[in-house]
Amino acid sequence: MKPLQVGLVADPAKPTQIARRFGDLHPSDGEGRRDWDLEVLSEPFTVACEDVQTALSRLTEHADERRWDVVVGLTELPLRDGDGRYLLIETDPEHRTAVLSLPALGGLRIHARSRHALRELIGGMSDADTQTDRRVPLPHPSGRWRLLLGMVLANRPWLLVPGLKTALVAALTTGAIATINSTVWLLAGSLSPWRLSVATIASIALVVGWLVIDGGLWDRPDDDSPAARERSRLYNTSTLVTLTVGVLICYLALYVLNLLWALFILDPALMGGYLKQPFRYPDLFVLAWFVASAATVGGALGSGLESDEAIRAAAYSKREEDRRNRLAREGT
Repeated sequence: MKPLQVGLVADPAKPTQIARRFGDLHPSDGEGRRDWDLEVLSEPFTVACEDVQTALSRLTEHADERRWDVVVGLTELPLRDGDGRYLLIETDPEHRTAVLSLPALGGLRIHARSRHALRELIGGMSDADTQTDRRVPLPHPSGRWRLLLGMVLANRPWLLVPGLKTALVAALTTGAIATINSTVWLLAGSLSPWRLSVATIASIALVVGWLVIDGGLWDRPDDDSPAARERSRLYNTSTLVTLTVGVLICYLALYVLNLLWALFILDPALMGGYLKQPFRYPDLFVLAWFVASAATVGGALGSGLESDEAIRAAAYSKREEDRRNRLAREGT
């Protein structure tokens, strides 16, 4: 029996990486079923989360051009129907096309979940006797939180660290100098834990705010419609959470390095004699905490921030802007 020709059209980056892992995907019960011949095409086929029908139309065009029997689009964007519900899957049974929103899977065990969803989706569209649901909405309101988690993990906040390498170097230099400053020792010893906690939160918030402003990462609605405002809120929330996680990773790394430097270079007994007050090794942990907060702000804002692709990738609005520009170039 001739294999079923299946096309996977995936957004660039992470969706394409996931799609290329499905080369060995087969029907769940091979007996009496046509095998699948999968072909992956990497290109941005979606523009906005409301534009589901346009995405399905583009997939249908690809199916006609490449003679695919079934085509599935894998996107990193959220999908919404006309009622404002977030979707996991939207299908067009007549043309045997479908769009799968990867963030709607929740971001955890994404490869296993997407493989299972894709097998069920292709199997349903390839079997004429099977009634495939036109759309699969996410549960409300837990679906929105699952979608947000999926968007943040899709942003890969840990990859923000390379985009902050210049600021990190400046912060490390600032911290190394501040650690051997006696005035800093006095300030660190005078601060209570709650004030140190406030300093930590404030330093991270300042850097996140500066990243948003410097990179122009804040998304604004295209119009005053509720759908556009909701999309901007979702994009901006995912961007802020992504940046916060990325900056927090940098902060923790800075704290550990400052602590190691303080343990190596400073003698608590000598410091106590200089300050004429008791100073012990546990006080070095507090010192490193204070220095990390001060160096985070001083290093990041003092050195400026790079316009790095890793920082732009933290914002869905920027990726959508790139997607629109590429689609516009292809249309000319």
